[in-house]
Amino acid sequence: MNAPISADDYRARLLADIAPVSRAPTPLTDALGLVLATDLLAREQIPPFTNSAMDGYAVIAADVADATPDRPLVLPVADDIPAGRTDRLTLSPGTVMRIMTGAPLPDGADAIVPVEATDGGTSSVAIRRPAATGAHVRRAGDDLTVGDLVLRAGTRLTARHLGAAAAAGHGILDLHARPRVAVISTGSELVEPGRPLAFGQIPESNSHVLAASVAEAGCLPVRVAAVPDEEDALRETLASLSPQVDAIILSGGVSVGAYDVVKAVLAPLPTMWFGPVAMQPGKPQGSGRLEDGTLVITLPGNPVSVYVSFEVFVRSALRRLAGELAVEPRFLPARAAVDWTSPAGREQYMPVTISHEGITPLVHPASRRGSGSHLVGGLAGADGLARVPAAVTEVRAGDEIHVLEGAR
Repeated sequence: MNAPISADDYRARLLADIAPVSRAPTPLTDALGLVLATDLLAREQIPPFTNSAMDGYAVIAADVADATPDRPLVLPVADDIPAGRTDRLTLSPGTVMRIMTGAPLPDGADAIVPVEATDGGTSSVAIRRPAATGAHVRRAGDDLTVGDLVLRAGTRLTARHLGAAAAAGHGILDLHARPRVAVISTGSELVEPGRPLAFGQIPESNSHVLAASVAEAGCLPVRVAAVPDEEDALRETLASLSPQVDAIILSGGVSVGAYDVVKAVLAPLPTMWFGPVAMQPGKPQGSGRLEDGTLVITLPGNPVSVYVSFEVFVRSALRRLAGELAVEPRFLPARAAVDWTSPAGREQYMPVTISHEGITPLVHPASRRGSGSHLVGGLAGADGLARVPAAVTEVRAGDEIHVLEGAR
């Protein structure tokens, strides 16, 4: 048997074998949640023209320098400039133009007097305050100039990213496709949830956890009903799925038992790796490629092990597959609220609840029964996973702990 490797080493091994899926030009309207394949540069300057930041009056600052509330300055209103007006105007000395927020500043004007500092006149206006040169003026290109970097390749696009891309003049983006990921649970004892259970059977939950997690990671899940512990059945399932998907995630059948069908089918392939990872839960892991090159990740069968394995390894792998560059899990500092034990020589990932009563978050084990891989009852209430180093066997209340938060 292989010597156990650390969780960090296994994740690095897994990520080293993954390249992003194909890319294609994609309309902005279909881009949410996808990942940029190339750097996005501004095609337009932002703002595209010098414009008003306020509803008010475009003025020459020197013309209104002496205006006061007690002695307002009355000037003729030469024109009206609503947002969207496209003809170019020039302001003559001794006059003003009424202007709306976002409307282009007329040539010659160098400041805006807000309407609140006037009587709001339309043919002439009484100005009660001076305006400094540049007041309430948005200069063309103040935010971005043509060619400036807007977004880096590898960015997963959110609403704010799409707004920036649109403002910078992009209607079509070069994006990676959304990966299609099959999830398969193995085990002859598994029954679809809600159906009657015979003695020795259990509801199949892993594929539901995995399919939902795959979707949370920005991929398209393809969920397969449980495959029995029969090698031919698994081979047929893999053969039918692999041409349709970018990756396959299996749960169960990866340990050293007599009926561990996943390992029996895949271990003979030279492109697959199976081995222990020095962690609890989630020790038996595997990954590699089918003969046609399809990425395969194999997980233990216990539900908590599946959840932990996905958060510690698979989420990063799928984000890389989707084209993201920064995919390492992010652990946040916290403190243990109570004592608990951790196995010697294995990095523990304890499902925990997080409370924010002070400056530093406090964590409690989500289950009063510990971190056993079968204790799924407490998992639903967990906010994240507390990581305990392999050298630590006793966590004490007040100890610093690092927490991997759950899906956001």
